[in-house]
Order: sequence, then C-alpha cells, then structure tokens
Amino acid sequence: MRAVLIDLDGTLMDTVPDLAAAANRMRADFGLAALPVERVAAFVGKGADVLVHRALTDQLDGKADAASFARGRAAFYEHYHATNGLDTIVFDGVPQALDLLRGHGCRIGCVTNKPREFTLPLLQRLELADRFDTVVAGDDVREKKPHPELLLTACARLEVAPPAARMIGDSINDALAAQAAGMRVMLVRTGYNEGGSVSDLADLPGVDAIVDSLLDAARLLVESMHDDSVQ
Repeated sequence: MRAVLIDLDGTLMDTVPDLAAAANRMRADFGLAALPVERVAAFVGKGADVLVHRALTDQLDGKADAASFARGRAAFYEHYHATNGLDTIVFDGVPQALDLLRGHGCRIGCVTNKPREFTLPLLQRLELADRFDTVVAGDDVREKKPHPELLLTACARLEVAPPAARMIGDSINDALAAQAAGMRVMLVRTGYNEGGSVSDLADLPGVDAIVDSLLDAARLLVESMHDDSVQ
C-alpha cells in the first residue's frame, strides 16, 4: 500500500449543517418550507447538482424541471458560499489519522464529489489542506462517484497504481467507486450513506472493514502494512 484516498463529507468532517442551511435558503427562495437537517443529510453523497434536485423536490430520486434546477443551482451555490465552513466540524481524530498515515509513508489524496470551489476553501478553513498530496473534486472530472474516475485521477496524480491504494469513505458511492477502480475500501460510520446504514455494505466486494472513525481505519491500515512487512 502506497497511497490512501479519503472522501470528504461524512468521512473527514460533518458538513451537513452548512449544506442544510444553504439548501433551506434555496428552498426559501422558492417559497418552500425548510427541511429537517436529517432529511438533507440523506440527500448528500452524489454532488451539489444532485443535492439541488433532491432538496427542491424533497425526494431521493427527485428531478426538478430545467428552469427550476438552473435557478435553484445558482441560489444554492450563492448560499453555500456564505455558509460553507461556518458550522462544519472536523471529526475527532482526523488530523491524527492523516498524520499517522503520512508518518508510515503513505501519500494521501482527498477525493470528493463536492465542487472544487467549495472543497479547497473548506479544507483550508479547517486547516486540513496541507495534509493532502492531492485533492480531486467533483468538477475536476467528467464522472462523479460511484464512477471510479475521481479515484483513478487521484492515483495518476500520486503516481500510484490503483491496487496499491486504499479508499476510505462513508457510503455505497465510495465502495462502488473503489470496486470499479480496482482498490479495496474501508467505510466509516460517521457519515450519511444517503440515509441508509453503512453496516449494510459489509458484504460488498472489496469492503475490508466498517469502523467507527477515520482514525480507526488509519490504525487498521497501518497494522496491515506492518503485517505485510513481517510476511
């Protein structure tokens, strides 16, 4: 193992308070009632555009008409620029997990469906940006997770073959992306998984473990590196 790729929303940090604030401001622009934060959390995972569709329609598979989507997207982006990072919190142990992996020679990439214009300011604001060797955001590629392009792009930038990388995420999107990219994955329970239980993903091909936190995942990866070196 030479590299670790890590999801952002729900894996590194809890971003839902700021996403929900922006989504509900967007809904208010349409005269719609605010959604509970927990409802918006279920809409997170496939990028900002899908979140806009879901928040406008209040349906996981909802699709707003073209005019409403264009207006809603512009409103959401404006509002999220104002809320991004205000109430987001980095999960306990995240800095220590990143330092542990780096201390054992791993290159680290952040792979997120979130647009770059929100991703980089958020990582910088919460003092995590310098801990990553590369950041691949949703609009850096043609296809978002669960497509593997984000992960494969990160591997190319890190000059690491996909089988020599590991993915850590919080959802089925991360698991499927890793599987398609040819790398193994660990999942954390801190995230959203589009409203489903991450424990239900334990039997998916390529899922090595489901753990409580990023730090737990990092410790398991370091242990596996030690076991491989002993063998």
